[in-house]
Amino acid sequence: MSVSGDILPIPDTLANWPWPRYFNPLYENVKRDSDAWLHSFKPFTHTSQNAFDKCNFYAAGTRTIIDIIIDALHHPRKPRRDGEVILGEMTRQFWERFIGAASLVAQNYFLQEFEDYLNSVIEQAADRDDNIVRNVDDYLKTRRKNIGARPSFVIAVLALNIPDEAYLHPAVVEISNLTTDLLVIDNDIVSYNREQSTGDDRHNILTITMHQFNIGLASAIRWAVEYHSETQARMLRRIKELPSFGPAVDEELGQYIRGMLIWPRSSACWSFESRRYFGGGGLEVLKARQVKLLPKKVHNLNLRKENVVVSLIE
Repeated sequence: MSVSGDILPIPDTLANWPWPRYFNPLYENVKRDSDAWLHSFKPFTHTSQNAFDKCNFYAAGTRTIIDIIIDALHHPRKPRRDGEVILGEMTRQFWERFIGAASLVAQNYFLQEFEDYLNSVIEQAADRDDNIVRNVDDYLKTRRKNIGARPSFVIAVLALNIPDEAYLHPAVVEISNLTTDLLVIDNDIVSYNREQSTGDDRHNILTITMHQFNIGLASAIRWAVEYHSETQARMLRRIKELPSFGPAVDEELGQYIRGMLIWPRSSACWSFESRRYFGGGGLEVLKARQVKLLPKKVHNLNLRKENVVVSLIE
């Protein structure tokens, strides 16, 4: 695999992934309702709302905003303060609905995982502010949290009651981490073009491997593909080696793991079908498995909560 001129290859890392795409039969109804709910807050200007609808936006968060979100999660019955950032009320309403549908066990897992995610987002913002490029191990350690996969995995156990001895078992945690690594690699490959264009590619596995191993982009892509393949193999082995926790727990744990394993292909499909990375040309990129490198743009990366940089790809 090589980077020829200004053409970036997009390898098919999931060619041998055993799990097919799955559509939730309630998707269309839930999407309609969630879109209406979000739009009811009128949280964006016309330009940024348009960008959000295309899944194509970027904004920096702050410790203050994250503290508001965490407070809303822990106090869903408490009215939010006048003048507070709208994310507080949005989170409160989201969590009020969540606890109406989820088991207490799932609620606790989500809170733990989501707070880890939020705190890791602050680490990522600090890296950006300080112009830090991590090494591979440090990057994956923090990226497993700030990609937001583990709180999303909890959706698969929404009504279940998996005990800590199973949910937190080292083998189960490793399967979760390995699945998340697959998501990270695939996401970083498809997002690299836009990120290198805006100068915000320091938090990307391709940039990190180029920096750490002193290699070019083509070699970095090869490294990522090999790592992805090795990770798949390790994860399949770990699934086969899972211990038994008893019939009832094994059934629920199996549902949780199946929910995780749906994610890599679903995320890959979304990457090409949304407008986040390839504008309206995602399906063509999916077929061609290559994309033209975008020219570099100059953006002010010293962002604050009142500023939004919108990078649209048409």
